[in-house]
Amino acid sequence: MDFAINGKFTAQRITGVQRVAYELTRAMQLLDLHSNDIEIVVPRNATEPGASLLSKRCCPWFMGNVWEQIALPLTTSGETLISLCNTSPLIKRRQIVMVHDMAIFDVPYAFSKKFRLWYKLVFATIHRNAKVILTVSEFSKERICRHLNVDPSRVFVINPGIDHMERVHSDRSVLARLELATAPYCLLVGSLDPRKNLRRALAAVEHLGHLSEVKFVVVGGKNSRVFGEQTPTSTAENRQVVWAGFVTDSELKALYENARLLAFPSLYEGFGLPPLEAMYCGCPAVVSREASLPEACGDAALYCDATSVDDIADKMAQMLGDDSLRARYRQLGLMQARKYRWERAARQLMNVLGGNQLGGSAHGCAEPARPR
Repeated sequence: MDFAINGKFTAQRITGVQRVAYELTRAMQLLDLHSNDIEIVVPRNATEPGASLLSKRCCPWFMGNVWEQIALPLTTSGETLISLCNTSPLIKRRQIVMVHDMAIFDVPYAFSKKFRLWYKLVFATIHRNAKVILTVSEFSKERICRHLNVDPSRVFVINPGIDHMERVHSDRSVLARLELATAPYCLLVGSLDPRKNLRRALAAVEHLGHLSEVKFVVVGGKNSRVFGEQTPTSTAENRQVVWAGFVTDSELKALYENARLLAFPSLYEGFGLPPLEAMYCGCPAVVSREASLPEACGDAALYCDATSVDDIADKMAQMLGDDSLRARYRQLGLMQARKYRWERAARQLMNVLGGNQLGGSAHGCAEPARPR
């Protein structure tokens, strides 16, 4: 059976789902399993790092959603299309699709009505057109089966890897730019949308004024539409809070390596890359007990109640104030993060592609993706 990879992600900013698509495709191309025979079809506006992938075929007509919905299915006629970023062509019959989460059903308040309607349409066609659905965690698998009424035998879990951090060169200049070279700091990573729960995290910072020497560095966009008038002026102007904005991978690695901890009290994650990226870099993590995070982080994180500002503040204070506790979670985190490797994920995907699932039966053809 001939396969092609949906390369729409090569023209997008690298965030969570694009990271998975890029790294999984790259790892497949490095395997000696005839994976180089699987071409990635890219639009004409593909950019780095996606543009550097091997075995590319350019489809130059249109861009964006129009490219994915019209040009891509025409270009891949007769091939099974592998889409790794939730969306896929509505008219394509032979597909394998990776669905990262069911957030539009589980946390609909985080999305516009138009966005929800579009994704519900996409997911309805996935149910019909994709014989195999991939996802990134057992949590997401359960939610997919529940919301899309899909038999569990059609859904395969492939945990993302974290070892891409090894290829990233740390750029310590960010520490000087943000005036963190000599200051202890706590890192908060994530776009400022309701699911990331950064409003409560910043409210928790207000409870930590006694740790006056500690900075709290927020990495991600500062979007007034998320906070609006509900953001206390004291939080926005708090001198302990440093708004880093978007940073490069190299800058983010330096921030992970030198932080006292990562605070990640997210309300909803399909998998949750930031805590494991932090752990890979030796940064202990305080995370919530919500969604997939306990599955991904195991016993290597200090857990907080995402709905309690007091508990978030308490767990951050515990980690910041106890050197032995930080050292313990640093070691646990290093061991946990090294369980997740892109080569393993790529071999699992190749196993799915080489199995009998596409012929009808999806039972027992891919190894379970639970971390060992």
